This record gives sequence, structure tokens and C-alpha cells, in this order.
Amino acid sequence: MPRPPNPDVRSRLLSIGRDVVLERGFNGSGVADITTAAKVPKGSFYNYFESKEQFAAEILEEYWRSIEERHAPILYDARIKPLARIARFFRAITEDHAQGDFALGCLIGNLSLELSNCSEDTRQRLSRLMGYWEASLATCLREAQLRGELRKDKQVAEVAAILVEAYEGAVMRGKVEQNGKAFQRFEKVVLPLLLG
Repeated sequence: MPRPPNPDVRSRLLSIGRDVVLERGFNGSGVADITTAAKVPKGSFYNYFESKEQFAAEILEEYWRSIEERHAPILYDARIKPLARIARFFRAITEDHAQGDFALGCLIGNLSLELSNCSEDTRQRLSRLMGYWEASLATCLREAQLRGELRKDKQVAEVAAILVEAYEGAVMRGKVEQNGKAFQRFEKVVLPLLLG
């Protein structure tokens, strides 16, 4: 009789496996790499995930949840002006990238490039996560308009989408060059252009 799934094992597979995929890429890490890093028997992987693609979709959710837990409160801190919150939010995420010497990239961007054409479930989750990100930024941008900080004619949903797209581009460039120059350009050039 099979043993019931253990939530601690599943959690370890998600958190450690996410790091393996972030470091090596989805196609560069096999199930054995993930289970070895998590110190779980290889056969146990399929007790928790139907496929490696389902695993990818779930680590994306975990990745976004960790960003929200650590950095989303910045966007809702009413003591700080909305546009300053947006700048602080991106700065906080940039500091995460700096801890990895800008070499890892963003799991959302990485898996967008690797899986969006071959896993419909993952593509839909990626789209939804980007939508959450854009909605959080748009809320801040609307508040900035109400406070007179941002021009009323700016289309906040469009600006939020462009912020995400520009930042993901900076992350990709930073990963290629393994330095923070693209992040600096985003902060010093892109943010003032979009938020001015």
C-alpha cells in the first residue's frame, strides 16, 4: 500500500526544485536533479506532480508568492507616495538579483522563454502571474493619478504592462552580462520616462 503524500516533502521539492530550475533552467534540470537536491527518492516526484510541466507551473506560483510576501507590501504602504513605492518595489527586486550576481534571471522570464510554446498550462500561469504583477502596479499608478503625481491622460494598465516588459528585459540583459547596468538604466531612464 503506497504511503500518503507528505506535505513537507512536497514543500521541499517546490522550494529546492525552484532553485535548481532557476539556476540550470527547466530543460537543463531533470527530475533526478530536482529530487537529488531535495534529498527525495526520484520515484517520489510523481507522487506529488503529474508531470515536470505541472511542477514548473507550481514553482512559478511559489516564486510569485515569495515575491509578493517579501516585496508587495511596498506597493501598498500609504505612508509613501505611490510613484516612490513603485521605484522602491523594483529596487527591492533588483537587490534580489544582485544577490545572485545578476546571473540567474527571473523564473517568470526564464520559463516564459523556455516553456510558453510547449506547455499550455505553464503559459497560462505565466500570463496570469504577469497580470497580477501589472494589476498591483496599476493600482499604485491610479493612486498616483488621484494624488496628482501622475498625469491623468496616462493609461495606467498600459504603463503597468510596459513597466513589467521593460523590467523583464533588464533582467534578461543583466543575466547575459552578469551585471546590474541594465537595472540601472531601467531605474534612471525607463522609470522617469514612464512615470513622468
